[in-house]
Parts: sequence; C-alpha cells; structure tokens
Amino acid sequence: MSVDTAIFAGGCFWCMVQPFDTYPGIKKVESGYTGGHVPNPTYEQVKSGATGHTEAVRITFDPAVVSYADLVEIYWQQTDPTDAMGQFQDRGDNYRPVIFVKDQDQRRIAEASKKRLAASGRFADPIVTRIEPAQPFYLAEDYHQQFYKKNPERFAAEEGAGRDQFRQEHWNKK
Repeated sequence: MSVDTAIFAGGCFWCMVQPFDTYPGIKKVESGYTGGHVPNPTYEQVKSGATGHTEAVRITFDPAVVSYADLVEIYWQQTDPTDAMGQFQDRGDNYRPVIFVKDQDQRRIAEASKKRLAASGRFADPIVTRIEPAQPFYLAEDYHQQFYKKNPERFAAEEGAGRDQFRQEHWNKK
C-alpha cells in the first residue's frame, strides 16, 4: 500500500481534522503549523501572528481508496473560500485558507478545482483561497491532536461558531 500526503489550512485546525479523519482511506490527520519563517513554532507564537505560519492539517491517505482530488473537494466544503483574512470567528493571517501543494500534480488538481468552484456560481464573491507550495510542516502540541475526540464539547462550540451554518447555507442546500 502506498500513501500520499495533503496539507490544507482552513481556519482553526481543530475544525479541520474531523471531516477528513472519518473519511475512508485516511490513515492519519495531524494538526500543525506551516507557511511561516520561524522553525518549530509553538501555538502561542503562531497565535500571536508573528511567525507567518497558519494553522493547518497534514493528511496521510491511501490514494487507492481516496484521491487527492476527492480531498480537495472535501476541503472546499469545510471553509469559506471567499474570506482571505481568516475563517468564521478565527481572524488573522494565521487562519487564512490555503491549499499547500507538494508537486505540480497537486497544483494542477487544486487549480482546476478552484476554477470549477469559481465558475459554479455557488458564491457571489470571488474565490480567494490561495494555492501555495508546501513548506515545512511542524506538528502542533499534543493537546491539539485529535481535539474533536478529546474535547467534544469545546469542539462543538467551535463548529457552532459559524462554520456549521455556513456549510448548511452553501453546501447542504439542494
């Protein structure tokens, strides 16, 4: 069995784990930091906005079961792709929406998907999610890993702070 990886940023990483973690073919979803200039940043450093990093998830998956293109489609449905300055209640550059691509194949798939989403008419505003080259990924502290399982009440509060309603309005309508 071969595995591949994908890195997505879409606001608070606590809210980005569960949608992928429960999908067939996903081997591991890790919370972490990427896209900045400080090696081995801490949560407090990233939260301050001074490191250039964004909260992100690194997904290890079996491409024989789930494709990278499938993961990109799941990603879009977890974020507001029209908001470049954060996601829902999480504001700032460290919560920006980014698809971090590791090679030209991932870039081609992500760009084509973004173009289809923009042409779909699903959103009135432009799609501003960036597609950037993958950079070093630093694991977040242990208490951030699998947060939705460890802290279900707090996770539910985070989900309920705009993300769930946005998904209902934009993705779950007929």
